[in-house]
Amino acid sequence: MEKSTHSAVHDPRNDTVQVYINGDFYPRAEARISVFDSGFLVGDGVWEGIRLHEGQFGFLDRHLDRLFAGAAAIHLDIGMARTEVVAALQATVDRNAMHDDVHLRLMVTRGDKRTPSQHPANTVGGPNMVIIAEHKAASPEVTESGISLFTATVRRPAPDTLDQRLNCHSKLHEVIALIQAVEAGADEALMLDPTGAVATCNATNFFVVRSTELWTSTGHYCLNGITREVVLEVAEADGMATRQQPFSLTDVYSADEAFVTGTFGGLTPVVAVDGRTIGNGSGGPVTARLRSLYGKALAADLNR
Repeated sequence: MEKSTHSAVHDPRNDTVQVYINGDFYPRAEARISVFDSGFLVGDGVWEGIRLHEGQFGFLDRHLDRLFAGAAAIHLDIGMARTEVVAALQATVDRNAMHDDVHLRLMVTRGDKRTPSQHPANTVGGPNMVIIAEHKAASPEVTESGISLFTATVRRPAPDTLDQRLNCHSKLHEVIALIQAVEAGADEALMLDPTGAVATCNATNFFVVRSTELWTSTGHYCLNGITREVVLEVAEADGMATRQQPFSLTDVYSADEAFVTGTFGGLTPVVAVDGRTIGNGSGGPVTARLRSLYGKALAADLNR
């Protein structure tokens, strides 16, 4: 497996997980969605990645807020209330006897089409919901040693093309960016916005530390990340100056530290960008401090 922020410790229990599909459960090898599904045909759907920690779903309210906001934005009726979605998530981890170090991928598409097409009017029946839960602990090697990035030529589009704050199934531009990065010898891709300012990575949100300040993009050209949001909150509560503003690769290359954030990996150090070593080439003290504060915020959320 390639090194990335989604690198996980191998767990043989995943070979026998049960997958939730529209209220029923199927063995992993038998889990199927129709070839006429809207997500398969045209990428029409929204999704969430959620972590289970010590029997509790981390930042669940924030994830549900994002899920339902995304569905509303694409005029998709999930067909379930929030409580019903939570019940489906809980049923999935209960079915698989899961308690900790679990990652769930919840996906909702507009449903099956009567014929391959874009038009929502061709949808028959209700939406399709799939929940895949896996035993997944982040690779300690990646968490400690960090990752390298390569700036892709593929840009993050403007909100009037495809709003990057939507956690939708249309991810081809991110896949192409990642392929460019891997072919260039890096682990993941850094992506720019239409103006040439730094936007985000192909699958995570990007931060730099410059002196005593924490910088990240404006948020207009990147996923509305839950971990990104929490890191900004804990940094400000800790007295650190934060900036959500446009900045360039020049600012990145001379940064003291850099890291990326995501639900699965939390905070992962970035040790090199485009062949330039960032800071001392390892995770710095600010990244370590913010990782600790994020852990405390997660614990507080689980204990609410």
